[in-house]
Amino acid sequence: MINTFKNAKNKNSILYPQKFITNEKNETWFFIQEVNVLLNRLFLQLSRRPSGLISGIIQPLLWLILFGALFQNAPVGLFILNTKYNQFISTGIIIFTAFTGALNAGLPLIFDREFGFLNRLLVSPIKAKDTILISFAYFIITTTILQTAIILIFSLTFFEYHFSVMKTIICIIIVLLITLIISSISIGLALSLPGHIEFLAILVLINNPMLFSSTALAPLSFMPYWLQIIACLNPLTYAIESLRFISVVKNCKFTSVIVQTVWLKINLLEILIILTILTIANFSLAKKVIINKVK
Repeated sequence: MINTFKNAKNKNSILYPQKFITNEKNETWFFIQEVNVLLNRLFLQLSRRPSGLISGIIQPLLWLILFGALFQNAPVGLFILNTKYNQFISTGIIIFTAFTGALNAGLPLIFDREFGFLNRLLVSPIKAKDTILISFAYFIITTTILQTAIILIFSLTFFEYHFSVMKTIICIIIVLLITLIISSISIGLALSLPGHIEFLAILVLINNPMLFSSTALAPLSFMPYWLQIIACLNPLTYAIESLRFISVVKNCKFTSVIVQTVWLKINLLEILIILTILTIANFSLAKKVIINKVK
């Protein structure tokens, strides 16, 4: 048995607990253990109810097939970069798949709130409350990457894409950044809204406007002036245009101009910086919401 008390020098000595016990692990080990336990629980829930994962794959495939068929006779070059519409829309569907999956990140969290599990988790003696945010973010990143990978493989099979190792890495980074931006917003909403009814209503309210105010279905040149302004404020536009550019253009550089309007010119490097800043800002905001819940 491990002796957790100091040996008393005499009968009148006060027994003090030792500060450390044998085989105590460091903070990093506890952090990894806590994240691992929370992740195992989330993946167990997914294995028991895989319908959400499957629908997240089928829905964008239907969008890609139906919208591609709807405009398949459009002249080549009618849009941008001399591409057919089904090739044009495929990159938008890839980013929209990541967006939809990340938007649902707060759904299991809000059910944990309603069932009382989150309150038990917040008062539990875990080392850092950041593990809650990180575990949910890691879970949604894993599932979203799986969904987008299937859509990307489908697109590569049927469309002519020019992908290299560097382009693939940039594509993964863009999808990760968009996933983190939207998932942190979703987690913050799940912790702030009263219940899942309000949360689902907000999701419906956000989903379609974000899609139609981006360049997923049509380029900026097709939009009226007021909608171009909204589209330029939409982070999905930057992610879609970046992915569309690197997938079609053979030789692209970080200084290549991606988004170009009358008042705005942004290259690939600037888009990555913008998405990174938005990721850090939204993650910090979600962390503050969790800390306020603990208080």
